[in-house]
Amino acid sequence: MPIGRLLCWDGHAMSVTPLSKLPHFDPRLVPVIGIDAHLPRVAPERLAPQALVERFARPPSWQPELVLEKLFADRAPAHAAVLVPLVMHGPQASRPTVLLTERTAQLSTHSGQIAFPGGKADEADADAADTALREAWEEVGLEAGHVQVIGMLPTYTTGTAFIVTPVVALVQPGFALRPNPHEVADVFEVPLEFLMNPANHHRHVFEWEGYRREWFSMPYYEPRPAAPGQTAAPQAVERFIWGATAAMLRNFYRFLSA
Repeated sequence: MPIGRLLCWDGHAMSVTPLSKLPHFDPRLVPVIGIDAHLPRVAPERLAPQALVERFARPPSWQPELVLEKLFADRAPAHAAVLVPLVMHGPQASRPTVLLTERTAQLSTHSGQIAFPGGKADEADADAADTALREAWEEVGLEAGHVQVIGMLPTYTTGTAFIVTPVVALVQPGFALRPNPHEVADVFEVPLEFLMNPANHHRHVFEWEGYRREWFSMPYYEPRPAAPGQTAAPQAVERFIWGATAAMLRNFYRFLSA
C-alpha cells in the first residue's frame, strides 16, 4: 500500500498517543523499510532560481504524495503556514540550501523536531504567505526584505490538526538571524540538492498497540569546521528530518520532478 494512503486519516475519531509522547520514543531507532534510491534526483538546473520561479509560474500536472496524517489531537482544525526558505548560495545562486529550525524541547507540539519556520495563522494575516513571513520573522528574525515568495505547495494536515500551507521563497544571503530562544533551539541549512535526491529519502514503519504509521526521514549530517588548533576532524552533527517536514519536502520533490 502506498505510504500516502497509510498516512491518511480515515475520518473516524481516534484516541492515539502522539508518537513523540510515547515512552522512550526515538524516531531515529525506528526501522528503515526502504530507501528510494531507484527514483531520479531532481536535476541541478531545475534548482536554479529562475527555473524555480518558472516552475511555480507554469506548474506541471502532478499530485502530492502525502497530504494527511492520522489525527491524534482532540482539537478543532486550525490553519497554519510554513516558510520553505531557499537560500541562494553559490555562483549564480547555483547551490541553494533550505533553512530549517530545531524546535525547543518545551513546546507543546512537535517539540525538539526539525521544522520550517512557521505557525498558526492570525486573523490579521492577509494570506498564507503573510502568515509564513510573519512567523519566520518572529521565530528566527528573517526579514521580509530578503525574501521573495515564488509559490505555494498543497496543504498538508498534521496529526495535531494543523492544515499547513508550505510557502516557497527565494532568500538572498546577507541576513542576520535572531532566533527566538523560547521556540527555536537551533537554525541550520541543508543543501537543496541533498533533499531533492530520493537516495536520501528513508521510509520508516512503526507499530504500537495495533496502531501502524509510516513516514519519511531525510537524515543529514552537517559538517562542522575544525576549531583553531584542532587536529582531529570534528564530528558531524546529525539533523534528523522526519514527519511533517519530510513529507512536505517529499511533495516538493514530486513537484520539481514532475
